Amino acid sequence: MNRFDNDRSKKKIVSSTLFSIIIFVVVIVVFLCGVSMLSNSSALDDRTVLEEALKKDIAHCYAVEGTYPESVEYMEEHYGLSYDKEHYIIDYEMIGANIYPSYMIVEIKKED
Repeated sequence: MNRFDNDRSKKKIVSSTLFSIIIFVVVIVVFLCGVSMLSNSSALDDRTVLEEALKKDIAHCYAVEGTYPESVEYMEEHYGLSYDKEHYIIDYEMIGANIYPSYMIVEIKKED
């Protein structure tokens, strides 16, 4: 009988292979969860950046012209506001020339 052919060494090989597969699966699951969390964080950052840009352009327009902008399109044309229109909708309502406008940023959720 060969010393490498015993049942004990075969069991060690099987158990070490199974352990390696389990560790590999755990690493893949942790990686996918991390990517998902990073994607959600990025979407939140995009929305925050859009809101800050909108506030800045509203204030800049009021400082320069003495009135608040009449629409989002006006800010895009005159103050360089740009955003991803496939992911966000801006509901903008001008209340008066000297009253801060009301706006809401709505994120469009795409179903895969």
